[in-house]
Amino acid sequence: MDTKDVSDFPLAIEGDPAPMVSFRKVTKSYGNLTVLDALDLDVAEGEMVTIIGPSGSGKTTVLRMLMTLETINGGVIYVDGKPLTHMERGGKLVPANDRHLRQIRSKIGMCFQHFNLFPHMTALENCMEGPVHVLGLTKQDARERSEELLAMVGMADKRDQHPSRLSGGQQQRVAIARALAMRPKVMLFDEVTSALDPEVIGEVTNVIRTLVSEHNLTMLMVTHQMGFARDISDRICFFYGGRIEEQGAPDELFGNPQRERTQQFLSAVKEAH
Repeated sequence: MDTKDVSDFPLAIEGDPAPMVSFRKVTKSYGNLTVLDALDLDVAEGEMVTIIGPSGSGKTTVLRMLMTLETINGGVIYVDGKPLTHMERGGKLVPANDRHLRQIRSKIGMCFQHFNLFPHMTALENCMEGPVHVLGLTKQDARERSEELLAMVGMADKRDQHPSRLSGGQQQRVAIARALAMRPKVMLFDEVTSALDPEVIGEVTNVIRTLVSEHNLTMLMVTHQMGFARDISDRICFFYGGRIEEQGAPDELFGNPQRERTQQFLSAVKEAH
């Protein structure tokens, strides 16, 4: 990670309430290619924000940075008011060490496009693994929590099955339960329906709908499913060229986009469907 001057950034984000996630002038580049260009983005506690945009616009990079799968070249990311990418030392921000990254990242859960379940473990064991080994829960407590979450995602009857015996939609629902078992404050969804057959997409979108309506989780989602995004989100951010080109409430952004690039993107998506 670059140690570009971050002296202008606060050591913590105050405010009532402070945003749960905050990107402040975050830049990411690979050589000459700038993937995120001084990105500013705040996500409030309990808010569901969906990121849309063409391939290469930086959408998934936002989620990968929050999972610390990518380092940043400039700016600061904060989670729950505290810096994620940096930490305080002697009253200044310095690049975070692994321990600090792990501590802040523990507040974040992520569901990937390709499930990433442990193939040698049952659905229940997949959900119990993190709470036991990372959070230090007893096996009994982890089992109770995991069984409750598998029931919530409609997978209680499959808890003793290995991933190879489950359909894609079932695996993705187990992956959501597994992420929730870690009690995150922020949930990230990266194209969670794109690897699924059309007839099982509803299984997964219904689970996310339940999360939105019944749990006060902060959520960031990247998706190509515009209808689902419109239906479920508090706010839509259209990314173009590593920046937010336009953002707003779903009905505003889909119904009356102001920027030419947004209009072009949405009409291209409509034609494709």
